[in-house]
Amino acid sequence: MPDQTYFSQRAGVNPHPDGLPLADIVDFFLRVYKKLEIEGYFDEAFGFECVDAGSIAGRVKDVELEILLAIRKRELWPIADHADRYSEDDLFDLLEFLFQHVSKPVDGAYHSWDQCGMHWETFNREDGQNHYRSKMNQVLDHYERAFELSPEGQILRRVEAGFEPIFEADMPSEDPKVVSRVEAAVSAYRRHRSTVEDRRQAVRDLADVLEYLRPQIMSLLTKKDERDLFNIANNFGIRHHNDKQQTGYDAALWLSWMFYFYLATIHVVLRKIKHESNSYV
Repeated sequence: MPDQTYFSQRAGVNPHPDGLPLADIVDFFLRVYKKLEIEGYFDEAFGFECVDAGSIAGRVKDVELEILLAIRKRELWPIADHADRYSEDDLFDLLEFLFQHVSKPVDGAYHSWDQCGMHWETFNREDGQNHYRSKMNQVLDHYERAFELSPEGQILRRVEAGFEPIFEADMPSEDPKVVSRVEAAVSAYRRHRSTVEDRRQAVRDLADVLEYLRPQIMSLLTKKDERDLFNIANNFGIRHHNDKQQTGYDAALWLSWMFYFYLATIHVVLRKIKHESNSYV
């Protein structure tokens, strides 16, 4: 596949090498929202205008009130009137709110008078959410901060390139003590506004999962490999606190590495355990 970057990006002289600022992203969001609105993706929820009948109400009779009740913020709606003053939190709140109310128009009747347009009558929520998520993630791809809209409609930190398969793969375990702990760690690590301490706790939770699996791990690894596996969490200020801990490192950088290392290790270990178990059946 040919390189999709352009000259200034390849030459290192582009003014935005790491992405665009919030103001530009909000502008992109507004344009994409308007296009989806015109195409009928919010007709079921928010209604539409008819040249004969005027305003046709949707499921949500008062959108501004619904946003106030759901998000607990004022001055977010109508989007076109307030978008230029959105903070990052405002934008992300709206992205999640709209995900809950979007639906793809499927069938309806064309109102030809004065070129009024389609009056949609049936909708598909899942298809609408998938299309909306795809479009909005294209917008977020250009942001200087790495976020994405998840399949569940939540804004999360974007997975680093190359690690996507780990998050897409099913957890090879039915043990709730493993599955729930890993899911909680992933959620804590990736959520918007997660702090360094949140990410440290996520790494700690993954290390605890490996500790729980340690009796089974002992039969899969050499004593040295097993010791090295837990050395990171035990001696780098993750699980214990004493004067022997090594804490003089860039936490934001190394916690990311520890998180991906432990998450990948859990997947490998669980698959190995499952394979060994099936070998004796």
